[in-house]
Amino acid sequence: QVQLVESGGGLVQAGGSLRLSCAASGRAFGSSDMGWFRQAPGKDREFVAAINWSGGSIYYADSVKGRFTISRDNAKNTVYLQMNSLKPEDTAVYSCAARAGKRYVLSTLTNEYNYWGQGTQVTVSS
Repeated sequence: QVQLVESGGGLVQAGGSLRLSCAASGRAFGSSDMGWFRQAPGKDREFVAAINWSGGSIYYADSVKGRFTISRDNAKNTVYLQMNSLKPEDTAVYSCAARAGKRYVLSTLTNEYNYWGQGTQVTVSS
């Protein structure tokens, strides 16, 4: 089993920055791809960013490319999402997810991740 706990959400003005953290428990973190997803009110959950088990492969949604940075620290069992130049349309509940087992192709699909955190609210005001 893998347990994930997100933190770092909050209220920020447009153009501001926020860093989200996802702390993982369980012994499988180092062999799990990790993803960040978000869900705005009334909308489907959408992919934000993913990083593979080693940190050597990263992929971003077009909507956040150039503004967000995903990273991980396997020694701390933590994955991060640095969010810069935030826009009101970034407002959502952000969740981290784990895809257990070493992979070679990153996934953007919600149903291909098998462990999820509780989510943390990010609100960007205009």
